[in-house]
Amino acid sequence: MFLSVDFAARSDVGLVRQNNQDSAYAGPHLLVVADGMGGAAGGDIASSIVVGRLAALDGEAHGPDEALDELKTAIAEAHSEIVDRARNDPELSGLGTTVTALLRAGSSLSMAHIGDSRAYLLRDGELDQVTTDHSFVQHLVDTGRLSAADAENHPKRSMLLRVLGDVDADVPVDISVRETRPGDRWLLCSDGLSGVVSRDTLHKTLVEVDDPGDCADALVQLALAAGAPDNVTCVVGDIVDIDATRGGVGPATASQIVGSAARDRNRPSAAGRSAAGKAAKLSTTELADDDDEASRWASIWVRLRPWVLPVAALVALVAAAWGGYAWSQTQYFVGNEDGRVAIYRGLPQDMGPLNLHDVVEVTDLLMDDLAPFERDRIESGIRASSLDQARVVVDALEERG
Repeated sequence: MFLSVDFAARSDVGLVRQNNQDSAYAGPHLLVVADGMGGAAGGDIASSIVVGRLAALDGEAHGPDEALDELKTAIAEAHSEIVDRARNDPELSGLGTTVTALLRAGSSLSMAHIGDSRAYLLRDGELDQVTTDHSFVQHLVDTGRLSAADAENHPKRSMLLRVLGDVDADVPVDISVRETRPGDRWLLCSDGLSGVVSRDTLHKTLVEVDDPGDCADALVQLALAAGAPDNVTCVVGDIVDIDATRGGVGPATASQIVGSAARDRNRPSAAGRSAAGKAAKLSTTELADDDDEASRWASIWVRLRPWVLPVAALVALVAAAWGGYAWSQTQYFVGNEDGRVAIYRGLPQDMGPLNLHDVVEVTDLLMDDLAPFERDRIESGIRASSLDQARVVVDALEERG
């Protein structure tokens, strides 16, 4: 019997959030979900760091005895990097992330868990929640001060007691080893899914939708239909016996990275295909009607005051453009300069014909020496608030290279 994993990972920004702070990874040996927190400039960094550190484990064959130690070491390294990033940039203070990860070694799975992202196991038609939320509300449930039914709608259900964050101390991570068998289906997800989609609906979908990719898509759409107030991320992994079920032909082995750690991290929500998305479009149409009314009044004002508004608008535009450009030149980012890692002053975008960045330093570190997810991040530009912080980022890349 030769076991493998048929997997799919999906992530969506949801209907309320402005950016995606979740990250997830799915590969032949490794499944990971990380839900970042700490504001627009923190949570996405924390979850990306975790996925980046753990992704290296997917390219190796692990013995059952060493897989658990390798998983713990990678998480400890991610924690250390998160602490360093927060120490070197005060604006990142408070960043952190949940982690739920499965590392396969033969017929066993090593699991690491901290926070309120969840792992579910569907076996023989029965769905079990394998992880326990490290949340204030779950603590109340465990101590008998709150019922499970009341916990689902408790106003503090998102208050976490344990995360992988910028606290320079050992963080207790739940570690376990589980035997697996052909036919098992695993679901790893952020609370953007489990918090709005009922357990019964998760169970029904996992049972009825055979293909992992189709199942993950369906789960995301269910969260969007429920309003998706948070980012929605899930990984579906099926344990398959290649010899028995596929005639020796295994599932696809190309790993998948989604969410803030991915190249398409800023893609729009898939909500347009759901009922919630249609409702959002309807609201947009209503707003457009209001804008048309405002435009008619603006036209009357322009005819009455043909010079005042154009001049004022021009002055405001020039002032805003100059202020924005001046601010951009106080920023830095790490990017690609002809195949080498370089430090730039400015922003990793251009504004029409206006170049918003220039090269400050070109390092000896080659893009080809970096891991794929690191190359993706550098192609998008790793932002830094100072030259010293940018150099810290480069140093970290060189250490991992």
